[in-house]
Amino acid sequence: MNEHWKRGMTAAFEEAQKGLMEGGLPIGSVLMDKKYRIVARGHNMRVQNGDPTAHAEVVCIRNAGRRRDWTELTLFSTLSPCIMCTGTSLLFRIPRVIVGENQNFMGAEDLFAANGVEYHVLNDIRCIDIMADFIRNHPDLWNEDIGLD
Repeated sequence: MNEHWKRGMTAAFEEAQKGLMEGGLPIGSVLMDKKYRIVARGHNMRVQNGDPTAHAEVVCIRNAGRRRDWTELTLFSTLSPCIMCTGTSLLFRIPRVIVGENQNFMGAEDLFAANGVEYHVLNDIRCIDIMADFIRNHPDLWNEDIGLD
């Protein structure tokens, strides 16, 4: 893992910690531009805002605002993106996605491959542990987040 990816994933993990401290889910995301500058941050705000679409990646992309350089950005997420978040990143043609982990949840990774997106899973122990602890301690919130009864 290169230094830029480490910095991006650390920033995404910090966002995940914010979400957890606010009483929400510990999932974070950041966008970096081609010069490896963080241009947007976000964390899952579904519980805090009562908004079922406020997943970390969607919040991050919203926080990026109007841009013309989507095809030059890299999306970092602490957890494998669900189909909604995958679709949002595909809509804006973000070409590279770096994920902290997919052991606790396997998102729509096949859609990234099918659309030519460069996709990397880091198996970051911080991301694995924070999510596993959350799922174990808050199965009701987790199931609600992924649309299970």
